[in-house]
Amino acid sequence: MTYKNFFFSLTLRVLGLLVSLSAIAFGIALKNTHGIIGGSLITLLLLYNLYKLTVKRFVEMDDFFESVKYRDFSRLYREDKGSQDIRKLRHGFNLVNKTIKSIDSERQAQYLYLQKILEMIEIGIIAYNVESGKVLWANDSLMKILDFPSFKNINFVQKRNPKLYDELFETYHSNTTSVTLDKAEKTKVLISDTIFEIEDKSFKLIALQNIEETLNRNESEAWKKLLSVMTHEIMNSIAPITSLAETLQVDIEKSLKNPTAEKLELKDLNAGLITIKKRSEGLMKFAKTYRSLNKVTHINKSSVKARDLFKSISELMKSSMERRNIELLFDLKDNNLELDIDSYLIEQVLINIILNAMDATSKVPNPKIVISTNVDSKGNVEIRVTDNGCGIPSEIMDRIFIPFFSTKKTGSGIGLSLSKQIMLLHGGKIQIQSNVGTGTMVLLIF
Repeated sequence: MTYKNFFFSLTLRVLGLLVSLSAIAFGIALKNTHGIIGGSLITLLLLYNLYKLTVKRFVEMDDFFESVKYRDFSRLYREDKGSQDIRKLRHGFNLVNKTIKSIDSERQAQYLYLQKILEMIEIGIIAYNVESGKVLWANDSLMKILDFPSFKNINFVQKRNPKLYDELFETYHSNTTSVTLDKAEKTKVLISDTIFEIEDKSFKLIALQNIEETLNRNESEAWKKLLSVMTHEIMNSIAPITSLAETLQVDIEKSLKNPTAEKLELKDLNAGLITIKKRSEGLMKFAKTYRSLNKVTHINKSSVKARDLFKSISELMKSSMERRNIELLFDLKDNNLELDIDSYLIEQVLINIILNAMDATSKVPNPKIVISTNVDSKGNVEIRVTDNGCGIPSEIMDRIFIPFFSTKKTGSGIGLSLSKQIMLLHGGKIQIQSNVGTGTMVLLIF
């Protein structure tokens, strides 16, 4: 309808121009001065009016396109002034602005909704421009996992931690992969990433899931199941021993009551006793290997000075160290440092670690084990046990905390897994850093 009104106005002016030009032509032909002058004036007036009619609409449209260019859809065009077609044109502009504002509001609501969801989940997510490194979006979970403040460009990570930068942003993980992030406290995460394009720009989306706590929780559940299984196995071992002992007891009692009628077969008695002895020895060996597991179902914390803990360890290990000619050193930076621990269990942890260090240093010259303390930037107390032994091969590092895994011929595979369980009950962590041929450092974080 707007275009019909405009076409009608335009047609009238064009027809008027034809009439005025015809008047000028007749005036020239008839040499009529009044006709020439009158026709010329009317023609000029109609040309000006036609110019205003056309330009006014282009100005309106140019103004609208300018607002679109700068995404200013808040402007309201007046529909109560101007010609009918101008009013309808402005009504159309207002309708377009209203529709775009509605779409933009819906888009912003969806963005906020998505942002809230991504903030609530525990998976760290970051999207950034591949070329410039500018961060498009990152949630708080990512900053918590990386232990970084909020940053606008990934170059910040490169300056703070190059190894972490290479693992996250330089390495492409086509499938979900388990990696250990090299930071102040090593953290095991699942990482996956993908590349996507918006217009002519490439972006990379990375997702990180902290599985350290999940692994610890699953491991704790596995320990409970293990204890249940072990109890079942012990009971299964005791049952036949009890049954055989009762049988032998009945035979002996019958023989004692009636020696003539019920002769006691000494060979059978001896065979039964040998069977009981062998099964008892096996059960004893089993119990000795795994009996320490039931000691970590609960802990009794108390405030213990680090120097007293180290003194106790020194007295316990002194003779063993002297026999094997290993130097045991203690580095206590704060003589009044206190720990809120179950001293019996932590002594057990330290003894397990020191025994492993003794084995690792058995074939190196000038064997040395150093036990030191430290307080990190977060106020966590750390105990470090460092040796100059043979180190742990990288291919078995992921298995050293698995119960019953051992590289020693006489090892039970309980020491480190038990130590980790004790540290988890203390709300702490145990971490190991090792280089083959250089040595190993075991870090207890409280």
